Amino acid sequence: MTSYSFEDLEVYKKAREFRKKMYALSRLLPSEEKFNLVAQIRRAAVSLTNNIAEGHGRFHYQENIQFLRQSRGSLEELLDDINVCLDERYAKRDELEALKAEGFDLLKSINGYVSYLRKRKIQDQLN
Repeated sequence: MTSYSFEDLEVYKKAREFRKKMYALSRLLPSEEKFNLVAQIRRAAVSLTNNIAEGHGRFHYQENIQFLRQSRGSLEELLDDINVCLDERYAKRDELEALKAEGFDLLKSINGYVSYLRKRKIQDQLN
């Protein structure tokens, strides 16, 4: 019998890589941001992957979808945090723009997973 973990989800794998990059970005920020932006980035980045994992562990599709919504909200926070870094010139513009593009790609993946779960929910209700 093979087990299926949240770690097997492509959306989780993408989110995990994005989280690592956000942590790397947080290490570039000036010390005066340690208790502000750095802490915010790290909380949101962990929330991004935690909510995908927790949702996967839920029994009902709707619960899983709710956790994915939380994950999506954390991702949106991170995209805004990247904007702060752009505005304050905390890192190179091209690197931040690439990170932002990766974030928007991840957003599409989360939305795609939500759509998949909604379809599965409907299929299960019909059977």
